[in-house]
Order: sequence, then C-alpha cells, then structure tokens
Amino acid sequence: MNVNKNNPLTSIIILTHNGLRYTRRCINSILTHTKANYELIIVDNASTDRTVKYLQSVQNVRVIANQHNKGFSGGCNQGLRIASGEYIVLLNNDTVVTEGWLSRLIAWLESNKQIGIVGPRSNFVLPLQAIPKAPYKSMKKMHDFAAQWVKGHKNQGFSVDYLSGFCMAFRKELIQHIGGLDERFNPGYFEDTDFCLRTSIAGKKLWVANDVYIHHYGSSSFKTNRKVHGTAIAESQKKFFNKWKINNFNQIKDLVKREQPFNPERHYVPF
Repeated sequence: MNVNKNNPLTSIIILTHNGLRYTRRCINSILTHTKANYELIIVDNASTDRTVKYLQSVQNVRVIANQHNKGFSGGCNQGLRIASGEYIVLLNNDTVVTEGWLSRLIAWLESNKQIGIVGPRSNFVLPLQAIPKAPYKSMKKMHDFAAQWVKGHKNQGFSVDYLSGFCMAFRKELIQHIGGLDERFNPGYFEDTDFCLRTSIAGKKLWVANDVYIHHYGSSSFKTNRKVHGTAIAESQKKFFNKWKINNFNQIKDLVKREQPFNPERHYVPF
C-alpha cells in the first residue's frame, strides 16, 4: 500500500489463476511505478501453481484465496465488496504498468464528473484503445516507448462505446449506482462490455486516456488455462446478445438510448 494523506485512495483489484510469472511482473511494476495512493487487493481463483504462496509473501497486499474458481466477474465482485478506495481499478494480472499510470487515470475521473470509466492505450486491446505494432522488443524499450507516448499525448483523450476490461478505472460510487460485474458471463469475456453498457445507460461517458500506456500480454490467464479458453468467447458473446436483445455491437448506441434512463430493477447487478 502507498499512503499519502493528501490524495484519495484507489483500490487496485487483480484476479489470478495460475500464470505466476505474469503476476510477479504486474505487481513489481505497480510497486515501482505507482506514486498515487493505493491499496492492492488480489483475488486468487484456485491457482494450482505457487501463486498463493507468492502473494502471501508480498507485504501490504490483501489476498482472497478461493478454493474454487469463481470466474472473472465473481472474483472481481469479491474484490469490489472489500475495496476501501474512493476510486477503483480492475487490472489484469498479465499487464505491466508504467510511470504515473494511476495518477493520470484518476486525474481524468477528477477532471470530468461525466466520465464513468477510463481506460488506457495498450499494445493488445480493443481496436480503439490499441496502438498497433507498438515498436518495442523488451520491457526496458516498452517503458521508453510509454514515456515518449505520454509526452506526445499529454492531456489527450476521447470517448468510446465500450472499453476493454484489462484495465478500467472508476469511482466507487459507480458500483453503488449500477452494481458489479454480471456473473452470468462466467468464466470470462463480455462482463466488461456489459459493465460499460450499464455505465452508459446511467448517463456516464466511457473514456480512453490517450496519455496512459500499459503493456498487456493478452489473455494469458485463458492461454494458461486452455480448457476454458476454446469456447468461452463464443458462449459469453451469445449470453451478452441474449441479455440485451441485440445481434451485433453496431447496435450498442441505439441500445443505450432505448434502455435509458437507468432503471435499478432492470440494470443494477447485485454484487
């Protein structure tokens, strides 16, 4: 935990399920490159490698060690329930954060109350957040590239229809209003799109921070656990389309207009 009484607290929530080498890199990058106030909450979904033992060795980390895999949304909701921060970040364990990442994400939220969720740019992410063919071959070069990118895009950002769940920052009051992640999307995929959609229905913007860059290895947890990866995307997409009664993602803007205003009985997801 990094404590500065002059700055608001952010709860960083990370899920793990094996993939220890990624988790080490992620946590080390947070410890090295995060100056803002934060607490670190790790929810482990029944890892069978040495992940839990490693997590228990890291100082000032709150660890929830599940005996059974609760999926991405179920694990995130566990973290959300115990989060103490005014702000919350859901962060994948296969990421490497860069200098000043959290301060700039929170700065966007503080600058405009209409921004509901903010996400960074990355190498492996949805097209509108992606920087194709990011020109680096090592983590040192990645940090050099990130520094140059941030310098060249200071205070730039733009709105989108939905964000990738690999890194999402929002105020705690958002979940108090719209709820948590929908656990029907277990084991993963499209719970982030659903969360973004409900945020938009609540009248909030989804924002890409063009001045934040985070490296993402990309779906490493599912690659590490191949038995759930094969059909997870197709099944979750079908659940998403069925829930919202649409056929493709081009219908999302019209869907938001159709569903507004936010109706807690229909749109809130208990967590």
